[in-house]
Amino acid sequence: MTQKMLTGADQKERLSLVYVKALAARAGFTISERDLDRDSIDVSIHGGEPQHPALDLQLKATATLGAGRNGCRSFPSLSIKNYDDLRCPTQTPRLLVVLELPQEESRWMMVTPEELTLRRRAYWLSLQGKGEVSNRVTVTVHIPEDNRLDVEALQTLMERSRKGEVF
Repeated sequence: MTQKMLTGADQKERLSLVYVKALAARAGFTISERDLDRDSIDVSIHGGEPQHPALDLQLKATATLGAGRNGCRSFPSLSIKNYDDLRCPTQTPRLLVVLELPQEESRWMMVTPEELTLRRRAYWLSLQGKGEVSNRVTVTVHIPEDNRLDVEALQTLMERSRKGEVF
């Protein structure tokens, strides 16, 4: 059998990109990947007229998203650099997108003659305006369970961007 080139973490990263690309395509938006992730942005989503709205996204994927408590899911391993980059004010809204995958790798994605299934869901979170933290390496962020990222949510977020709303 041919040896894999991608680690489990690499595969998760690529699946989060596939998830967002599929949503953007279905919603009718374009997406561009960054050559280098220097400011915690992996991809940008762009819309058309009026005002050509955009969103900048930092993508993460995990099989260990914390169980729902108080209406939120916890993501315990956001790097401090990502946290700080995503919380600063910017003209284009910046969002953290966390794709939740099943624990069992073999269940992450299924392909049959009738369908392609990428299991679980993604959530979005704006960190703009959040305060500094004393952590040095990672921080736990709490994502409202209602912030599921699907086609309708993406369209709503792009409309909010078009209107210049603060996230």
